[in-house]
Amino acid sequence: MMLFNNEPTPTLMPAVCQLAREAGDKIMEIYDQEFEVMRKADLTPLTAADMAAHRCIERGLRELTPDLPVLSEESEHIPFSERGRWRRYWLVDPLDGTREFIKKNGEFTVNIALIDEHQPIMGVIYAPAIGLLYMASRGQGSWRQKATQQVPELIHVNARKRHPVIAGSRSHGSERFQSMLSKIGQHRLISMGSSLKFGLVASGEADIYPRLGPTSEWDTAAAQCIVEEAGGRVVDLNFNPLRYNRRESLLNPDFLVLGGLKRDWSAIF
Repeated sequence: MMLFNNEPTPTLMPAVCQLAREAGDKIMEIYDQEFEVMRKADLTPLTAADMAAHRCIERGLRELTPDLPVLSEESEHIPFSERGRWRRYWLVDPLDGTREFIKKNGEFTVNIALIDEHQPIMGVIYAPAIGLLYMASRGQGSWRQKATQQVPELIHVNARKRHPVIAGSRSHGSERFQSMLSKIGQHRLISMGSSLKFGLVASGEADIYPRLGPTSEWDTAAAQCIVEEAGGRVVDLNFNPLRYNRRESLLNPDFLVLGGLKRDWSAIF
């Protein structure tokens, strides 16, 4: 069992993993039915599965750590004047990849992160349609458990020489992304939805995931911890690590998820 960064109990990680699985079960109950697709104010899609997972996770985290605030994509707006005072809090995307959920391709996840002083120190990603779990906490390494595995395996970014393997979004391609691919030269592209692209880099299956488009902090926090504990980096285009809850906006800058492949990416970006 992994100890958790000086927390008073060693059971926090297993409890959060179980909570992610429970939220995944809620999602799959709706996934297997006909469901309505609504639109939020920013026109992004919303389903009953997003809200069912949100309620499950928020309730579970408040029971697990009643003194810590929870910021979820589906929370009511919390002004920066309040959340800016938070030192440690949970940052949650109850259903990352709603577009993939709607398409029913299985490439969606539950993301739960613990943030401390603007940095993710714990991350859990669970893909309920395929039974895939990623987890990491600071100083404890990054782990993956497939549906066929009884115990999780330690994962690392790729450090072998090869033509770059690039993870790209299945639903958010752009001309900028295509232009970037042409600059890289010979490569292999893997298209995938949600935070599973981070998992490809963390496990060494991909070398870089460039995100040249809008994302929010709950999209990246859990995955950033998993990539960093696997030996990779999640950086903006100035190659500074992503940080959280430092301003009014919860939007991320464009960013790069980098594995261990030795290459001067600054020459491209």
